[in-house]
Amino acid sequence: MSRPQISLPVVGGSKPYEIAPSKIIALGLNYRDHIAESVSVRVQGLSPDEPSEPVLFPKLPSCLIGPGQTIELPGIVAAYRFDEPRTDYEAELALVIGTECSWVDEDRALECVFGYTCMNDVSQRNIQNGDRSGWFRGKSFDTFGPIGPAILPAGQMPDPQAAGIECRLNGKTVQSSNTAHMIFPVRTIISFISRNFTLYPGDIILTGTPSGVGPIHDGDVVEVEIEGIGTLRNPVSASPRR
Repeated sequence: MSRPQISLPVVGGSKPYEIAPSKIIALGLNYRDHIAESVSVRVQGLSPDEPSEPVLFPKLPSCLIGPGQTIELPGIVAAYRFDEPRTDYEAELALVIGTECSWVDEDRALECVFGYTCMNDVSQRNIQNGDRSGWFRGKSFDTFGPIGPAILPAGQMPDPQAAGIECRLNGKTVQSSNTAHMIFPVRTIISFISRNFTLYPGDIILTGTPSGVGPIHDGDVVEVEIEGIGTLRNPVSASPRR
């Protein structure tokens, strides 16, 4: 099977952007109202305390899918016979790095951004909570990274900390917030990550999700909308691909 190829239009641009990140780095617990509900669903390693620094975890680039493509509930989950198997949606603002950066200061961090887009940080909770190694596997199953519908160039984003963010499940609004409510703003996130790992053009950073996360099931349709970017829409299927 060949690697997935995802092209996203660039708002105001003539050429699509080919999604091929060397890495995807995501944040947990970056909205205060999400911390309490994360504890309530017993996510491994969490406490009700606000983090003192960004909480990072990886997602495999192979999890990426584009607008309209299907989120597939992983068949391996059935082998564990969980009493209540649960896979959740998580609406997030994502950013695409435009220039190589390492140890970048916060006051220059936004200069490293190529553009912004919507992403759904799909999460298999039972695996996420049970794996001794942490969140990696539960966040990285194939199709667990819907992204799109377009990339808004950084210069056209008036303020990444003032964008409305919403998730709808089968047409019903289930998440509604604003990036102003992030604990760590985008410039802080980029600066912190760049002090740990060199960021390269095309790398993707997920900035966290607000409250309202919940389960998805076979036949559902999930929409992630961010002000100024558009709506990312993906159906959900429990049908195995193999």
